[in-house]
Amino acid sequence: MKPTGNTILVTGGTSGIGRALAEAFHARGNQVIVAGRRQALLDELAAQRPGLVGWPLDLDDPASLRRLADAVRERFPALNVLVASAGISRPEDMAGDCWDGFDAEAIVTTNVLGVLRATAAFLPMLKRRPHATIMATSSSLAFVPRADFPAYCASKAFLHSWLQSLRHQLRKVPVEVLELAPPYVRTELTGRGQAGDPRAMPLDAHVAEVMALLGRQDHPRGEVLVERDHARRWAERAGRYDATFVAMNPD
Repeated sequence: MKPTGNTILVTGGTSGIGRALAEAFHARGNQVIVAGRRQALLDELAAQRPGLVGWPLDLDDPASLRRLADAVRERFPALNVLVASAGISRPEDMAGDCWDGFDAEAIVTTNVLGVLRATAAFLPMLKRRPHATIMATSSSLAFVPRADFPAYCASKAFLHSWLQSLRHQLRKVPVEVLELAPPYVRTELTGRGQAGDPRAMPLDAHVAEVMALLGRQDHPRGEVLVERDHARRWAERAGRYDATFVAMNPD
């Protein structure tokens, strides 16, 4: 992925890592379209960054995605980068009497189907553009899960596997496929407590490291991994999987 001169669509770009990436790409001179559910945040972001475009998108609604795809084809035919960053996370207690699977279904719909739907909508455009890239956000929890967030971790493990297959299928097509697998970062993904948790990596530090990796094309196997990601990513290969799982999921 080249660092500048792109037309980039960021889904889930109104908050958290998605927003920080959209701002970082815009600051480097790229045309950025941010898509998300909350119109007030879209308006705020566009007002703060002239030239950045906000567009409403509900990935659970196929009609909403069709409207966005039609608008992008008409207004931004040079689109060459899709950053699929929309995601939700909720704890689940499957041992309890009240677990009904509804949160798991919502997580799968947004985290898995949302990425698949966005890719299907924009891949035909990307195939026609030079320097095209798809980057989807998974998680370091794809490699060693936190058991209290079972569907979230599983959704990210799905993306890790699916992106490998997509990358292989597109190996003769000029579309680069990247996986961004963040560690625990100070966002409000699981609530305000995470945003202030000193154990979490500061958001600005995470995005700065990601942008440096992208700038150096330093993403072997298509995986964009900051230094904090490596321990969980390679825990099984290093023979530390069981110890890492226990440390993350104490009794």
